[in-house]
Order: sequence, then C-alpha cells, then structure tokens
Amino acid sequence: MAGLRMSVVVSMTAFLLGVLFTHWIADSLTLWKSPERQTDSRLWTAATYYTVLMHGPPELAYLYAAATICGGATLFWSLRDGRAGNLMFDGGSIFLYSTAIAMYIYSVIPNLTTNFATLPLPFNAPTPPSALPPFPATLREPTLELASSHLVCSVALTGVLVLQAGRWWAEQGDVDEDDDEPTVDEPERVEPERAKVA
Repeated sequence: MAGLRMSVVVSMTAFLLGVLFTHWIADSLTLWKSPERQTDSRLWTAATYYTVLMHGPPELAYLYAAATICGGATLFWSLRDGRAGNLMFDGGSIFLYSTAIAMYIYSVIPNLTTNFATLPLPFNAPTPPSALPPFPATLREPTLELASSHLVCSVALTGVLVLQAGRWWAEQGDVDEDDDEPTVDEPERVEPERAKVA
C-alpha cells in the first residue's frame, strides 16, 4: 500500500511539474535576464503566452486542481501512518508541496487574473519586433514576477520528488537489512552442533 501511495504522489507531482515546465516558453524570456536583454519583444511574447493561457478551456484548470488535491491528500494519508520515515520524508514533502500551492494561489493566480485575463493581444500575426508597441511599464513587474513564482513552485515540487526518492531509498535499505537478518530456525540448528563438540 505504501508503494501505491508513493506512486500517486510522485505521479501527481511530476504531472504538475511538467505543467510548470511548459511555462518555460515564456519564463525563459524574462528570467535571469539583464535589463538590456528584457526587450519589448521578449516581454510582449511572454505576456502574450500568459494571455493565451488565461483564455484556455476551464476544464484544464479543473484537471490541474484535481491533480493537486489528489497529490496533497495522498501525502497527508501517508503521513497518518506515523512511522519515523513518513514523518521525516512526508513531513518535508507536505511543507514543500504546500509552499508551491500557496505560491500559486496567492501570487500566480491573482497576477494572471488581474493583469493578463483581459489584456488585448498586441498582434494577431507575426510582426517585426520594430512594429510592436512599447511594452506597458505597469505590466513589466507582473510579467517578471510570474517567471519567478513559477520557478519557486518548480523548485518546491522538485524537492518533493527528491524527498520521495529518499524515502524509497531508505525503505529499500530497511527491506535489505530485514532480508540479511538470520531467521529464528538458524540458531536452533547451530545449538546441537555445539552440544556435540562439548
């Protein structure tokens, strides 16, 4: 049963991490770039991606929410066992998972709904960068914040995967130690041999 729970947690976390990695299309244009390299063309491309994201089908949002709830509920269920390994690995996983959820709820979603839900797209067809209008100064900071928030969520979810891998490794070590221990019958067979020698 523990293996099934771990599989669900890893699968849901990897799914959410994959969703965040798709945002790298836009985040890579603004993250860790000097002000000179944050051109209007890059910012418009990132803002356009976030705007298209906000106009996507709502069923996707329900799917992401269901995956998030499933992963979190499984983590809490696993923590309920009360074993030392669960308390350490699942406790840390719950902290990181909750950090990612809190960052998304309190930073990413409000930013997207406030700044990009009603943003008119600057172009509908490929346009030379010189023909783009200047990027609004009020949108510069929200666009940069989205990339940073996505990065924080990605790092936190990667930490969950690392902790679950550590838990699996620790449990495999316990299983190997149990296999190496002598069984109850072995000492009984040794005792008669010692008696003959005496």
